[in-house]
Order: sequence, then C-alpha cells, then structure tokens
Amino acid sequence: MKIIIVGTSHPYRGGIAAFTDRLATEFAKESVDIEVVTFKLQYPAFLFPGKTQLTDAKAPEGFTVGRKVNSVNPLNWIKVGREIRKKSPDIVIFTYWMSFFAPCFGKIARVIKRGCNAKCIGLIHNMIPHEKSVLDKMFPPYFVKAMDGFVALSKSVLDDVKSLDNQDKPKCLVPHPLYDHFGEILDRKEAKKHLGMDENWQYMLFFGLVRAYKGLDLLIDAFADERLRKHDVKLIVAGEFYDDSKPYLEQIEKHGLRDLVIIKNQYITDDEVKYYFNVADIVVQPYKSATQSGVTQIAYHFEKPILVTNVGGLGEIIPNGKVGYVVEPNPSSIADALVDFYENERYNTFVEGVKEEKTKYQWSNMTAAIKNLL
Repeated sequence: MKIIIVGTSHPYRGGIAAFTDRLATEFAKESVDIEVVTFKLQYPAFLFPGKTQLTDAKAPEGFTVGRKVNSVNPLNWIKVGREIRKKSPDIVIFTYWMSFFAPCFGKIARVIKRGCNAKCIGLIHNMIPHEKSVLDKMFPPYFVKAMDGFVALSKSVLDDVKSLDNQDKPKCLVPHPLYDHFGEILDRKEAKKHLGMDENWQYMLFFGLVRAYKGLDLLIDAFADERLRKHDVKLIVAGEFYDDSKPYLEQIEKHGLRDLVIIKNQYITDDEVKYYFNVADIVVQPYKSATQSGVTQIAYHFEKPILVTNVGGLGEIIPNGKVGYVVEPNPSSIADALVDFYENERYNTFVEGVKEEKTKYQWSNMTAAIKNLL
C-alpha cells in the first residue's frame, strides 16, 4: 500500500506537524510505502503571530518529507496534485485544521483524482477553527466535497464534518493517539533540577501556545483562590504567547501572584517537553472552546493527572474523578477542583487511572481506521 500525507510536517513546528510525523512513523513501522508532502510556504508572514514557523529539531526518520506546497499559489496546487497523481498512491491523507487551507487542499485533491484511483481522506483536527472568521463559511465546503472519507479526532469535530457533508461519505472517530515521542518519564527531582525549580514546591502546568480561547485568564483567577495558598504550589505557564502577554501579566500582578507564577514565554522544544511534564503534579487545560488537544495526550504519555473544561471534545477522553477533572469553564469550578486535588492528595490515585486509560490511545488504532476507510 502506498500512502501520501499532505499537510504540515517537519521542519514546521507545532502539535499538528508532530502529529503528521508520528502518524507517518507508525505507517512506516507497518511497512507501508509512506511519504509526506508539506509546505514550502505554510502561512504568509503577516498571518503568523509567532516568532518562527520552523524548528531546529532533527528530521524524523523512516520516511521522506518533501517541501512542495505553496498555500497561496493556485498554480502550485495544480503542479503538486499532478506530481502526487503520477505516483499512483492508494490513499492521500490531508491533515486539515483551519479554513485557510481548504482551497489549497481541495484543489490538490481534485487534481489527484483526475485519472487516478487514489482515495482522498480528510484527517480532521478542527473542521471549524477556534478563532472563527468569514472564511469558515466560504472555504470548508470546497474541501469537504473533494474528500472521499474522513477521520475525526473527537465527536465534536465529527459533528462539524457531518454538518458540511451532504453526501454521507464514510467517516470514523478515532481519538487523538498518545504523543509518545517526547521522551521518557523522569524522576521529578531530576526534572526540577533541570528546569531550576525549587524542590520544596509543587507545580501545576499550563502548556502550549497561549491564545485567548485557551483560557489562561480563567486559570490565573482560579489560582488566586486563597485556599490554594495553604499548599506550596506554583503555576508554570510554558509556551509562546500568541496573544498580547500584557493583560495576563497585569492580572498576575493584580492578584499578587508574581512570585507564584512562572512564565516561560517561548516555544518549548521537543527535547525540553519532558521536563515540564515530569515536574508537574497536574496538567491544567482551562479552555473556553476546543475540539481535542495534543496536550492531553502528552499528559497521558507522562502519566500525569489532567484537568480540562467541559468544552468541545476535551472531556470525551477524561473520565472525571478517575484521571482528573472535567469542570465548567469558569474560575470557581477550576479552583474547586484544584483545591480538591491538593487537599485530598489525589495525585497517586489519578496516576493509576491514567496508566489504565492511556492504553486506549495507540497509533495503530489510527492507522487501522484509515486503512479500513479505504
């Protein structure tokens, strides 16, 4: 079987690029003829809020990655489609996460299918972006019509796909597999030493790019709850701010939390991720909207309790009270759960629950589902 994945991949950084590379690695393990076609231009610079789109990390092994797609050049889309068509793949997987890419991916798929039996499958991270725009009504239907089937990573995403597909094409739901490529579980003292953290404190972790929909403001208000001051606990915010950091810093000052909140306003490289998760008692995702999150699956890999808010698909894979908490997206609900976690010493109980639940999220489930769609 020959499979080509079209989407973000190395040397681009971020969770979806990591997902693509890990999926390709799994296909390679299964002796699939696998290839990735990624961008030579992913976003025009004026659309990208971060410092850089690229990573210095070592390229993945076991498959080739070709930088060929220009996201804003229709002539390039035709060229790439023809190149893929000549290779006669069985499946072409498009890793889709925002409306901006719908015209590009939709056109490439249409070109591929002119005189080729390849089936085009949309692997949908988000059908409708968290931060909505006028493009969300115009572009996604064009992409959906070009696909032969879909894999969604959460029920909420699957529902969004169904709302756009009036042809009842094959679809399946496969929860986001574990991000298990960030290294091994470490002794917490070792992780604290590496990060320069005080051994006498406990730490909760907010991880990933900081954007408005991720609810860091809710977490800061929750963390200000006086009940938490009885416990020697600090909050680590590890990730580059894609929003203006000033309102968050002012919020921290207003609550008198300057000495209790550690801000790492930078992209956390793959080789550093393990230290942040191993140092944490609990990983907190106070999102205001969501589909699913790779952060959850990093926490599962490192066997850490998790708190998520009851939005989108976040709670679908978090059994409340077994591996952590599913709470309402407001400061008081978040604070109540965190107080319960520390006052009642839930860490060890939740870790045992995480160990049991994480076995459900294997990459082989994803590759099998994609093959079954064919």
